Amino acid sequence: MDKDAAKKRLAELRNEIAEHNKAYYELDKPKISDTQYDKLIRELIQLEEKYPDLVTPDSPSQRVGGKPAQGFQTVRHRAPLLSLSNAFNAGDLQAFHRRVTESVGDVEYVVEFKIDGLTVALVYQDGLLVSGATRGDGIIGEDITQNLKTIPTVPLKLK
Repeated sequence: MDKDAAKKRLAELRNEIAEHNKAYYELDKPKISDTQYDKLIRELIQLEEKYPDLVTPDSPSQRVGGKPAQGFQTVRHRAPLLSLSNAFNAGDLQAFHRRVTESVGDVEYVVEFKIDGLTVALVYQDGLLVSGATRGDGIIGEDITQNLKTIPTVPLKLK
């Protein structure tokens, strides 16, 4: 694919992914499967890697999470809540392992199936739960403290 075709395809992918992000993160009504979504993201990233000068600040590859839903108070996270990168093939895993071992030496891994869910940041003061917020966009999340207090497995007090 030449650069002009890549530029056009990147614009299409960004628009399509933005629509799916809104449906998933803001409306809670996904239109495609996670596998289909991951395929779109993978195509976007591959094109952006091939043509790095076509990466835009608003590209979905540059974002984490979504906008806070209306009806919740917003919370600014003390530190950004970032996302993990996906590995789609053996080469991706080998590259990840190489980066890890170059950084920290020999390691052992625990591997789990991916389970989609909600990232929550819990804040405790003097061992007591004082707030809980969703990841949101990684900087600003939704205050869901009262909702979290209804979940039996979320400790209200740390021992």
